Amino acid sequence: AVQELVDNLLHACHMISLATFLPWLELAIGVGSSFEGWSPGGEDTVYRVLVRLKPPPGHAFRLQPGTDRELPARHGRVRVKLQCMCKREQLLGDVLCFRHHSYEQLRRHQRPELLQILCTDSYLDVEKTAHWLQFFVRNAWDVIAAQQNCQLAVLPSSRSCQLQLTYDSGRTVHVEMVLGVQQDKLGVFVGSQEAETDLSSTTWLESCALHELLFFRCVARQAPQGSCHLICLQLLTYLLGDSVLSPAHLKTVTMHLLTLLPPSEWCPQRLLERLRDVLHHLRRCLEERQLHHFLVGNERVPRELSLPAAFQAASPLNLFQHLAREPRARALRELTQLQHR
Repeated sequence: AVQELVDNLLHACHMISLATFLPWLELAIGVGSSFEGWSPGGEDTVYRVLVRLKPPPGHAFRLQPGTDRELPARHGRVRVKLQCMCKREQLLGDVLCFRHHSYEQLRRHQRPELLQILCTDSYLDVEKTAHWLQFFVRNAWDVIAAQQNCQLAVLPSSRSCQLQLTYDSGRTVHVEMVLGVQQDKLGVFVGSQEAETDLSSTTWLESCALHELLFFRCVARQAPQGSCHLICLQLLTYLLGDSVLSPAHLKTVTMHLLTLLPPSEWCPQRLLERLRDVLHHLRRCLEERQLHHFLVGNERVPRELSLPAAFQAASPLNLFQHLAREPRARALRELTQLQHR
C-alpha cells in the first residue's frame, strides 16, 4: 500500500514537472527493514523508499567520488554538466540550448533550469533537492488526495522527504523518501540519507540499499522453510531499544553470518543458537573495534548480486573504525544487557 501511494505521488509529480528542466523522478524502490522482511513493526516503523533522479534533457550527472577518509562511509558529489541541445533547438524549436545561449536569453525565453535552482557551484545540492521534492509532493497530493483514504503531512527534513500518513482508521504510517543518483548500471547509488556526522549540502552518501534487499531475497530462495534469520533480526532490533548500537550493526553481523553458516543452520529449531551467534560476533567486533561493511571488499558476497568490480577489489570498510572509547564501552554494556534479555 505504501509503495502504491508513493508511486501515485511520483506520477503526479512527473506530470506537474513535464514543462520544466528539473530532475525526473523514477518509480520508487522499497528498501530497508520493512521491505527486507525483518522490521519489528509498530508505530515506530518507517517505510523507506529510494526515489531515483534522472537528469532532464540537456543535463548530465557526473559522480565525483569523495576523498575524505574521516567519514565513516563512502561518499561523493554529483556534478551537473550542460549538454549541447542545438540540434533539438533547430529541429523542434521548443528549447534553447543551455550551453550556447547567454543567461539573459535563457531567463527571458525559458523556465529556470537545474543549475539555477537545485545546485551549489554546479553540484547537485542535497538540501535544495530535498526541499524541492517536499514542495512537489505537497502539490502532487492536492491532485490525488480525493482518491486516498488517508491524510498526508510532509514533516521537516533537510536531506529527505518524510511523510506522515494518517488513515481513516486512526493508524499512522511514516514514510521516508530518500533521493538517489545511480552510479552505474549495477544498482549502486549515492543517496540523500542521513549520516552519523555533519555533511556538506553537496555530499551524497553511497547507498547499497538495493543490493542489500537483493541479498535477503537471495537468502530467502535458499533458506529452509521457516528460516529464523529474519526472526533473529526482528527480535534483537525490538530488544535493542535506544542504544549506541543500531539495527544496521545487527543487520551487518547477521548478513556476514548468513554467508558463513550453511542454510540448514538457520532452521527454526536453531533460533536460540543463532541469536547467541549474532550477539557473540557483535561483541567480538566491538572488542576488536572492527566491523566490516558486508558488500565492500567481501569475497563471500553471492555472485547473484552482481556487484561492481570496484566493490569486490576494494579494501574492507570498517564501520567501527571511528568508534571512540567511551561509546564503545557503553555499547559493550548495552550488549551485555541485550544478551541477558
